[in-house]
Amino acid sequence: MSASNHPDARPALAPRLRREAISVPALRLMARRALPRPVFDFSDGGAEDEQTLRRNEAAFGRYAFLPRPLDGAAVRDQSCRLFGMDLSMPVMIGPTGLAGLFWPGAEQLAVRAANNAGTAYCASHGSVCTLEDIAATGAPNRLMQVFIYRDRGFTRELAERAAAAGYKALVLTIDNQLHGKRDRDLRNGFTIPPRFGAADTLAMATKIPWLLRMRRELPTLTFGNYRREGQPSDIASLAARMHDMFDPAMTWADVDDLRRIWKGPLILKGVLHPAEAAEAVARGLDGVVVSNHGGRQLDHSVSSIEALPAVVEAVDSRIPVLLDGGIRRGTDVVKALALGASACFIARPYLWALAVGGEAGVAHVLELFRDEIDRAMGLLGVSALSQLSPNMLANVAPIGPIA
Repeated sequence: MSASNHPDARPALAPRLRREAISVPALRLMARRALPRPVFDFSDGGAEDEQTLRRNEAAFGRYAFLPRPLDGAAVRDQSCRLFGMDLSMPVMIGPTGLAGLFWPGAEQLAVRAANNAGTAYCASHGSVCTLEDIAATGAPNRLMQVFIYRDRGFTRELAERAAAAGYKALVLTIDNQLHGKRDRDLRNGFTIPPRFGAADTLAMATKIPWLLRMRRELPTLTFGNYRREGQPSDIASLAARMHDMFDPAMTWADVDDLRRIWKGPLILKGVLHPAEAAEAVARGLDGVVVSNHGGRQLDHSVSSIEALPAVVEAVDSRIPVLLDGGIRRGTDVVKALALGASACFIARPYLWALAVGGEAGVAHVLELFRDEIDRAMGLLGVSALSQLSPNMLANVAPIGPIA
């Protein structure tokens, strides 16, 4: 066992923090206290009226469990195999840009935590470091997010770099071709790197730990994968250039071209319509992710969990169906798997965990999901993920929060 995988080498969340961090909702509140408001809202907010953001979470309440405890589940196994990766749990870390705003070296810390937990990490195109820096951690179960760019050569370049760096799969994200209008960011005057107004500066007295951690990082923050020799590499210049790089004119022909370039598993992320899922199967893709970009793109879209059953039916077990969006509990994961998903990505939960405790925070949030999934499986009478099915769920009217 390598030093990085040895249990004694894994950082632990401080006991004081661990006592409070009892759930993902608790971690969210802790992150809100720890982060400057513009940074927290960058992670927490969604597009426009945030209807889809709220719907993603609330829609899980439309499904209630029908346990069969006499089926017996003294021992529960969460392991699964996806895209050539053996995973110890059906939760992976999804791609999130600018994770380095939440903790120095965030991407490398998160991929190490995922590796130690026995699961996979998907690197964002907008990571602060390069995809090669993430690969240098030695964590084997890595996926890489890519887009269809106006410059198709850059799409090819990222795919080739991912192949050279040993990434197991490409995750082609298709729902970011136009940048969503995120009202919270506009109200906060959020910029990259963040600049703080007078009110924010006064409030920073309560954010001293974040300031001390980030004081050397903010001036040099960049998008590692977009840096080019001889061109400005500051993050503001790169962010302005990136906005013009995505191509809203992309078509299935571009997906076909990427399929020819990339020889490993190719996964389509941002699928909500069953016809698009069926087309992905027909064109030889290896998986789809039911996702609305966490409610950060097209507001008033259907929630991921609401879209999942029709996508599963269209795919008809021919390729794995994954899901992200609104997952805050292990029970959310179990519901998604019962409806036909093979695994789930988390995004906001791991960013909040990063803000609270760096690598130890990410390890802790994965532990929370593992424990909650295990408990749900045991109470349902399920010993293996393959035993989860739609007949374990009832359609119910969601209830509101307890007053």
